[in-house]
Order: sequence, then structure tokens, then C-alpha cells
Amino acid sequence: MTSRVGFVAIGRNEGERLVACLKSLGAAAKGPIVYVDSGSTDDSVARAVDLGADVVRLDMSVPFTAARARNAGAARQRDTFGVDYIQFIDGDCALAGGWIETARAVLDANSDVAAVCGRRREIRPDASVYNRLCDIEWDTPIGDAQACGGDVMMRADAFFAVGGYRASLIAGEEPELCLRLREKGLKIVRLDADMT
Repeated sequence: MTSRVGFVAIGRNEGERLVACLKSLGAAAKGPIVYVDSGSTDDSVARAVDLGADVVRLDMSVPFTAARARNAGAARQRDTFGVDYIQFIDGDCALAGGWIETARAVLDANSDVAAVCGRRREIRPDASVYNRLCDIEWDTPIGDAQACGGDVMMRADAFFAVGGYRASLIAGEEPELCLRLREKGLKIVRLDADMT
């Protein structure tokens, strides 16, 4: 039986970037797509609905964090779709072709691996020195890792067993979650494959 992968995209006022993100998810594999919106004032929600995403709108009376958005999307995946793995992605990123199959195969074969991530690339690394620095920073070592970034495929049961992302953190929520996963004896693995 093939493990079920669900997608959680998060964003706010991403516009065309969100459209590209959601289209990349639809092309990558069959699986439920949840888009979590953090108070967009553009047409992001309407575009996500048009592309078939299940939309979660965060309560605007509570401060927005990426952790809170990812947790809300993961909860929707669990409660509505019951997936085995969750591919998290930021709404300004696009999924690389072949990533889902590669990541799923590693999780299927290694029950002690909680999360897998791959190479994140800047779309236009030569546009500025800042773009180039981001692209260099995202080229992390291959193999067992201490942490991952926001774009990652996680084993759903492991994610929920440790309580997901710490929603109160406005930054650094990914390494903090990975620390709790590793404390449970689980691994985070950086694969030698393009991811986003």
C-alpha cells in the first residue's frame, strides 16, 4: 500500500507565487492540498479555492506565526484526510518534480526517520547578493541533520506525538520541533535531491 501524502501550504498575500506553489503541488502527486491563509487582503483565498485547495483561514484576533499556520494545516490534514505524511511548503515556493516520490520512499523504508528535507533553491540566485546568500545558505549538508526548514515532509504520527510546532514562536520553530523529535529518538534527514 502506498503511504498517503497530504500537502500544507501557508501564506499571506502571495498572489501569483501562491498560484505557482499550488499548481506545483497538484502536479507533484495526488493528495489533499490544504492552504492556510494568515489574513490575506489580496485574492489569495479565492485563487486557492479555484485551484481546489481546502482553505483554512486563521482567526485574525490571534497573532499570526508560521508555526500556528502549519499546525492548523496539519490538524486539517489529520482530521479530514488522515494522511500518513505531510509535505509542508511556504506559499512562495514551488515543489520540485520527483520530490514526493523520493521523500516518501525514504520515510516508507525508515520508521526511525520523522522528517526529510531536500535542496531548497532560490529561483533567481543572481538577482541580488541577498538572493545568492539565501541560495548558498539553503545548500545544507546531506545526511542526518539537526533540523530542517519550513519546507519538509514529516511523518504525521511523529509530528502530532510531540505536539507539532510551538505556535508561540515567531521564528526558529523548525529547529525547536526537530529537537523534540530527536529527543524521542527520531531522525531528521537531508536528502541529496531538489525539494523546492
